[in-house]
Amino acid sequence: MEPIDILALAVSALAKGDATSAGEAVLNEYPFVPAVRSRSSFTERRKFKIFARDGFIDRYSGKRLLFPGALRVLHLLLPQQVPYHPNWKMDETHIAFWELFPTVDHVEPVARGGSNDDDNLVTTCQLRNSAKANWTLDELGWELRPGGGGEWDGLTQQVLSLVEARPELLEDSILRRWVQAASGVYAGTL
Repeated sequence: MEPIDILALAVSALAKGDATSAGEAVLNEYPFVPAVRSRSSFTERRKFKIFARDGFIDRYSGKRLLFPGALRVLHLLLPQQVPYHPNWKMDETHIAFWELFPTVDHVEPVARGGSNDDDNLVTTCQLRNSAKANWTLDELGWELRPGGGGEWDGLTQQVLSLVEARPELLEDSILRRWVQAASGVYAGTL
């Protein structure tokens, strides 16, 4: 029985004054399952490892994403053209941070029983991560697309070269953490 039919049955039972049957129908056929509250926190190294594994491809849309350090460098060197707000205020942050900044998402949300294992983690952009929230792919009508297989690195190598030529950029702690993460993964020090 479809969820809509179960709730229609419950409303029909209520209309007849039969709250017991209505309650049993919902309880047995479409029960409330409370979400598990969990806040996952991943290091930049672990995130970068997932991004690199997926080839900096948004696994929900198939679009290419940027190494977070690339967006940070753009903001640091072109603050007027690529503004950023530490709380991601949309009226003060370039849309590229939402569309092209990669993040790690749980394919099966933790709140719905998913794990923090790497095989349940994929790369997506901030915008899709916000839209997906605790919904499953089936509920959204989305599909999981293949990763990039290493053809695209999100401009990571270019940023590492730029930072090597301009080490003063590493005074920025956010950029420094992303560069350390990328360097560590590439050096195999995880």
